[in-house]
Amino acid sequence: VQLQASGGGLVQAGGSLRVSCAASRGIIGGYYIGWFRQAPGKEREFVAAISSSGRLTFYRDSVKGRFTISRDNAENTVYLQMNSLKPEDTAVYYCAAGTTTSQEPFEYHYWGQGTQVTVSS
Repeated sequence: VQLQASGGGLVQAGGSLRVSCAASRGIIGGYYIGWFRQAPGKEREFVAAISSSGRLTFYRDSVKGRFTISRDNAENTVYLQMNSLKPEDTAVYYCAAGTTTSQEPFEYHYWGQGTQVTVSS
């Protein structure tokens, strides 16, 4: 599976962005998909994950109520809708595919290249 993240950009605090994770090769339907982010000088951290069916979703505490992960298996794409963005959400956002929901990056087998999200104050 080859993943490609897109949709990042520059937005003011309080604004919204939707980032997408599309499979340019392979089918993501059987995989759990996670979103991670990495800010300069910091470790990569878990943001959200969704089960292969889409029925189960998981979020880090700091994004609960603001971010929504969803998937469209027919379109081979997973989305992360980000609302009420804060400057501390600024990071490169990566999507990854695995066979279990986990908050640990090493549990995911395939990674996209990342998309930059910058939130200005």
